[in-house]
Amino acid sequence: MIPTHAQLICVLFLCGLEETVLCQHGHCTGNQCFAVFQEQEDFPGAQKSCNDNGGQLLNYSSEQVKKILNSLLKGSYWIDLHSTDRSGKCPSISVSTGRDFTVLWEPCRGRLDGFLCQYTIDQPCSGLQAGAGTQVKYTYMDFKVDDLEMFPQGTIAVAGKAGAKYPDSKHLCFSSNWMAAPWNCEVMQGGCEHECNSTTCTCPVGKTLNPNKINCSEGPCDDNPCTGEGEECENTQAGHECICKDGFMEENGACVNVTICEKCEHLLCDPIDGVYTCGCQKGFKVAANEPTKCELICYERDCPAICITDRDKYQCFCPDGYIKDIQDTKNSTPFCTDINECETKQCDHKCENLFGGHKCLCDEGFKLNRDEYTCDPVQKDEEDGSGSTLPLPTPAGAHPAALPSYIKTGSVLGITMFLALCAALLCCFIRNLFKRCGKFKLSSLKHSDIDIFYLQQVTTETYKRLSFDKQLKNDS
Repeated sequence: MIPTHAQLICVLFLCGLEETVLCQHGHCTGNQCFAVFQEQEDFPGAQKSCNDNGGQLLNYSSEQVKKILNSLLKGSYWIDLHSTDRSGKCPSISVSTGRDFTVLWEPCRGRLDGFLCQYTIDQPCSGLQAGAGTQVKYTYMDFKVDDLEMFPQGTIAVAGKAGAKYPDSKHLCFSSNWMAAPWNCEVMQGGCEHECNSTTCTCPVGKTLNPNKINCSEGPCDDNPCTGEGEECENTQAGHECICKDGFMEENGACVNVTICEKCEHLLCDPIDGVYTCGCQKGFKVAANEPTKCELICYERDCPAICITDRDKYQCFCPDGYIKDIQDTKNSTPFCTDINECETKQCDHKCENLFGGHKCLCDEGFKLNRDEYTCDPVQKDEEDGSGSTLPLPTPAGAHPAALPSYIKTGSVLGITMFLALCAALLCCFIRNLFKRCGKFKLSSLKHSDIDIFYLQQVTTETYKRLSFDKQLKNDS
């Protein structure tokens, strides 16, 4: 059954109760609902409020009155006993801190803490059929529903998985049936989270309609898919796009921080290893302690000063460690001359003047302190290394050093030629030696005054015979 505008009038009226009441409590059971309105009203005003909302003041004789009274804190509330006393007073109930209920008669024009209403509901709905693992939460004008089998018209049922960010569906009880959202926009904005257009939920710019057709999600960017530095997600019709945040610029597919470029003194900014840094004009360098500032530089004893002409004055500037001096008297050209800081004798021992600065040195046996000016004697343990032998560096390995290929080829060729030459000389030497030894004869050694002796092994008999032969030779 498709609900018409006339059929939804009742539901619209019931749901409108929630908007007209600032604070209320109650519960429903069967075909009746009981509500507590904490608004200061007199008795006629309380009756009119209950009647305008389709109900009547609570009949104290009702069996369910104690349940509704348990939700009260304390105070006095108008009820209905279908009677008034002769003095023009009206019935009320007083609730104390100890939950004791007392029926009192108060002046009908007096304003009490609130009033109690009761409603009769037709065509209630049974429980919403949900799948396994799905939880259903029921609300009706913020009332607690005791009867879990039947729910009055106007009850909202929200079904979804436990812990899910968005529900699966939302339903409205109407004419004993559950009507899925979105429904008519005149009834609680059709159940939409944001805006409703006829029977369709709409979302603000930058958000997309959730598959449940009632909630608005951030779209593809809801899961934060852009995690790179300086990136942010932007929803598009085709999905999403990762773009660079303000202060970042895309370069080679990455977002690079360029916020420093806005602060560069000379408006020069270049990327170095993927990081933008300030640059300086010629004759300047980036200050060591201020990466956005530039300072003059000079690598000589004298450098031209940087002068700026204003309307009212003419100013010249020199680098740190230099002083302005006019060397060209004809043109009065200002120059910057290096200051010899060593003349002030700031160093303990020795001083070396540098362009734009100076450096302190210490005599042998002393060391320079952290202040870079004073010197202290080197302690013995610092010289000896606490008496321990310093570890020798571990050799990297007995691998010959690699040589170029042309050196290897030349070395082999030279060694080969040298060996060949040595072999040739050795051959010549041996050949010449053999020639000389071949012409050597014993006859050349013969002389009348030279006796040649031959050595041989002799025995006693041989020795006697030789001696005898020698004697005979002498006698002859």
